[in-house]
Amino acid sequence: MTDAQLVLQITLAALFFIIAIATDLTSQRIPNALSLAAIFCGFAINGYYAQLNGLLLASFGFALAFIILFPIFIIRVLGAGDIKLMMGIGALMGPELLAWSLLYGVAAGSVTSLLLVLWRTGFSGVANTLKRYWDCIYCKTYFKPEPGEAAGQKVPYAPALAIGWLVACNINYDLSSVYLQLSHYLGWGA
Repeated sequence: MTDAQLVLQITLAALFFIIAIATDLTSQRIPNALSLAAIFCGFAINGYYAQLNGLLLASFGFALAFIILFPIFIIRVLGAGDIKLMMGIGALMGPELLAWSLLYGVAAGSVTSLLLVLWRTGFSGVANTLKRYWDCIYCKTYFKPEPGEAAGQKVPYAPALAIGWLVACNINYDLSSVYLQLSHYLGWGA
């Protein structure tokens, strides 16, 4: 993998995440056009720089994102936009970085989701959710979340996925060295 390819992949992935975060936070949606652009760029860049091997790498990254995330979509933990975005990131960056990004993204999502819910509902919203869960267990029936309760909040997950991707990029030596070169070139580093 050449430095030019890595710089292009990192730059595009960062751009896709920035747009996804902005739209997810404002409208709680990630546009299909953005995900399709990420998928197309992933196949085009990997195919151009590494021909058949690059297309296979993009295909594995694309498929791995679907295989891991589709069951999570079925149980309504993630939205379809998050899955399609990560399929694009998988096609762009490959299966290994995708897997690490998802792992770190889940950890980041635990923190960001809790902080966002606490910010929106306060400790009383979390306490009301815990009380409702206790009532559900005690009465052996399900009670819907009340307005203002922590469990009733929709949490945008693109920021957590982006944080997971950033952590995975910084831990991967090849990517972190290219990132440092790029940041020095752009004047971001010392």
